[in-house]
Amino acid sequence: MIAASSLVFPALCRDIHAAIPQRPGIGQTDHRQTVDTTSLPWSAIGRVQTELGSRCTGFLVAPTVVETAAHCLFLPKTGRYIQPRDVHFLRAYSKGQYAAHARVLRLLVPAEYDPRNESRTAAFDRATLFLEAPVSTTKDVLAVSDHLPASGADVVLGGYEQDFSEIVRSDMECRTGVLMVDGGGRPLITHDCSATRGSSGAPLLSFQEGRWTVLGVQVLANYGRGGVAAPLSPLMAEDSGRR
Repeated sequence: MIAASSLVFPALCRDIHAAIPQRPGIGQTDHRQTVDTTSLPWSAIGRVQTELGSRCTGFLVAPTVVETAAHCLFLPKTGRYIQPRDVHFLRAYSKGQYAAHARVLRLLVPAEYDPRNESRTAAFDRATLFLEAPVSTTKDVLAVSDHLPASGADVVLGGYEQDFSEIVRSDMECRTGVLMVDGGGRPLITHDCSATRGSSGAPLLSFQEGRWTVLGVQVLANYGRGGVAAPLSPLMAEDSGRR
């Protein structure tokens, strides 16, 4: 099933974060639009905020379980992940208001992910956050796909991006590309959605069988159009996690 592209991941992701401009742009044409955070899939999305001032996007897969990108929680200066108690999830955040808030009690990152060798381990760049209390009912959570998408599948992507960090903006008309692999040979999902910094941790979404379904976690934006998501399929879940 994995007709992996011959794209070389390090070329897209060489020192991903060190190479990012301070305020990257979205390109000449912005395909994103503002969305309604009171209804799915956007009511399941929230801002992952740390007490050090950093923030990314995250989304609910259960009332007390959030998925996001692992690199958002890694502290290069210490070589460790941030303490869970210093991480907050603000569901449906918009301009200072939010539907619910909870601190993180515990976080799990796949043992296979190495934040200092992202090009080789990007397929495992995801973190599971366990919250101190529910922030939604089951109606405001997202299902996870049990398979990798075919090329050309209709998808949407939206999050709290650097140029619009107070609201969710989404590209509603994008598609998956051919699957590629990271340096370790694990599959990654490519797409042509518009996104920029801050979209890390956002769900790459598809509408399947009458419900919104997560295909993967956004881990890299090309700063114009296109990016890469780490699959969330159970087929990829080799999560002998570590804190």
